[in-house]
Amino acid sequence: MRDETNTPFPQINRGFDTTFQNGQLSLGLVVPIAQYGHSPVPDLSDHLRRVKQAETLGFKAVWLRDVPFNVPSFGDAGQLFDPFTYLGFLAGQTSEIALGVASIVLPLRHPAHVAKSAASADVLSGGRLILGVASGDRPEEYPAMNENFDARGDAFRESFEYIRAMGQTAPRVSNGFGSVNAPVDMLPKPAGTKLPLLITGSSRQSPDWIAKNGDGWMTYPRPGVAQDRVLQDWRETLLRLGQPPKPVLQPLYIDLAKDPDEAPSPIHLGFRSGHRPLTRYLKQLEEIGVNHVALNLRFSTGPIEDSLEQLAEHVLPTFS
Repeated sequence: MRDETNTPFPQINRGFDTTFQNGQLSLGLVVPIAQYGHSPVPDLSDHLRRVKQAETLGFKAVWLRDVPFNVPSFGDAGQLFDPFTYLGFLAGQTSEIALGVASIVLPLRHPAHVAKSAASADVLSGGRLILGVASGDRPEEYPAMNENFDARGDAFRESFEYIRAMGQTAPRVSNGFGSVNAPVDMLPKPAGTKLPLLITGSSRQSPDWIAKNGDGWMTYPRPGVAQDRVLQDWRETLLRLGQPPKPVLQPLYIDLAKDPDEAPSPIHLGFRSGHRPLTRYLKQLEEIGVNHVALNLRFSTGPIEDSLEQLAEHVLPTFS
């Protein structure tokens, strides 16, 4: 069961605070909001219009991905654009929807660049950035950047430490990525109290480290009983370490059927169904403690605009 006290999550910035509420589930969309089930490369001709449509319809967040190379074995080139460039573009084209990244692969970027770019996007968007971070799962990218795939756990942890330090006044940090000491500083500082950093999967770290250092956790879809057990372990770890409640989000691939009662049938990391079974499933996730679901429409068989309108009319009101 979820935390019945519903102790509020810590307040970090506008995007984090409006997306995550303890005891409640909100809905977002994975970008690109497009159909490309038969190709790893999406058509982005309507990318901005659909993000604006998502904001108008009341989705809480859109989620970009960090995919520097199109790796055929991975099978998904993401939104094609560099996530930080795209964050800056969307910051100027939207005003309310949270701008998330799920997730930046920290070992493949210098943390000074990540910290500077992320804080810039956060300020330019009025505090709407939510930054997921990960150690990476595509081995082919590491030799392309002359990085060691097997050492990505240590690199992730040092990068995380460096980024956290850059958000502080008179930052001090010294590790494998470099040394910074006052009076050297990095500007701008994040718009809120800090950058909200959500850790993806294990990122090669222990559960205790994730619970202590992350502002939330991005996990993967699992069958209901298994997911319930995982989330119970998450809450118990937070409690044991004296940490405040922290949010959990997961992705979900969906194909929304015209028949509102069509029973679920499996697709990759999700299912096809009518909106009523989908709503019931999302309510179950809410009950076990999932705070946000990032819906991915990549495998939709119907028009994307119709699916967005159906979701807004029949599903979003349940989770407002």
